[in-house]
Amino acid sequence: MTATFAALGVPADLAAELQRDGIVEPFPIQALTIPDALAGRDVCGRAKTGSGKTLAFGLPLIERTRPAEPGRPRSLVLVPTRELARQVNDVIAPLARVRGLRAVAVYGGANFDAQARALRKGADIVIATPGRLIDFGQRGEVRVDDVEQVVLDDADRMADMGFLPQVEWFLRRITGPHQTMLFSATLDGDVAWLVRQYLRDPVKHEVVSPQPTVEEMEHRFLKVHQMDKPRVAAAIARNQQRTLVFVRTKRGADKLARQLEREGVRVGAIHGDLRQGQRERALDDFSRGKLPVLVATDVAARGIHVDAIDVVVHYDPPEDHKPYVHRSGRTARAGEAGVVVTLVLWDQELEVERLQRRLGLRQPIVEVFSNDARLADLTAWDPAAEAVA
Repeated sequence: MTATFAALGVPADLAAELQRDGIVEPFPIQALTIPDALAGRDVCGRAKTGSGKTLAFGLPLIERTRPAEPGRPRSLVLVPTRELARQVNDVIAPLARVRGLRAVAVYGGANFDAQARALRKGADIVIATPGRLIDFGQRGEVRVDDVEQVVLDDADRMADMGFLPQVEWFLRRITGPHQTMLFSATLDGDVAWLVRQYLRDPVKHEVVSPQPTVEEMEHRFLKVHQMDKPRVAAAIARNQQRTLVFVRTKRGADKLARQLEREGVRVGAIHGDLRQGQRERALDDFSRGKLPVLVATDVAARGIHVDAIDVVVHYDPPEDHKPYVHRSGRTARAGEAGVVVTLVLWDQELEVERLQRRLGLRQPIVEVFSNDARLADLTAWDPAAEAVA
């Protein structure tokens, strides 16, 4: 029999709120971690992006959070990027309101004074990027003395981005009795050190899933011509509900967005040079389906956690297999399959063939033009079979 949130110990009011949003069946990481987290244990969860980690820690966090004094939150969630801070807040805040609790997200790139006012008004749960929260702490706007629950979300990415000193700045200051929950795609290296140093007798849960790049995805490697390349991308995007396109540079993201607009495609771009408000609007519109295409650089895309992405397009092929895996995983989230397309210029073929070998893929690089009918349904044809024929 399939588990339910109620069977995991989630209180009826929170389970009912989830059901109103159509969330009925827990994902594996939720089923594994929620009972221990509700019991107050320190929890260490390993699962890939898109596995449902936010509810895995969010539901126990809300259940165990007591009302707080202004500027002295009871619960703290640390995340690596501002986009992730907003998305975690979007999940937690409505559920917190069921309990009369208030969640506030603070992150860089947004209005400091507005966030300070929100903290002064009262925040039982604070969701924050480490750097911005340190700014508030140093100005006396927030103290962590009363924190009773702390979550480190995407701990591996916080380590990769060099945020561990800031994370530890807080962990050393949370001196009272508290519960710590850490979620990460990997539990080695610096993350393992964090676990040893700051978690007390943690219960560890792991959801092992195959790498989506091989088992769960359809791969297409398309040889294109420089002048026709934007039109090929447009032809692919026109036949999908949600397409995420990766480019290497900020200038390349803006240029491609303009080219796709000229082809009649509704598109947004996110990269580090855009104002935070612009990034938020583009990501919101993409998440809600109002914007069918989003062009992103690798760094800006770190905070994108959107389900039901139909196609990931490597407009600029990644230089290594690791970014290919990371980019491509956006279209195999929460058990969904997807299509990954790499556009290859004539002078990139050897580079892409090396990439395939590192990934364990054997796929032909098929020449296409933007008027190729096969672009309308990338899952309906098998390039490997055509190559044999």
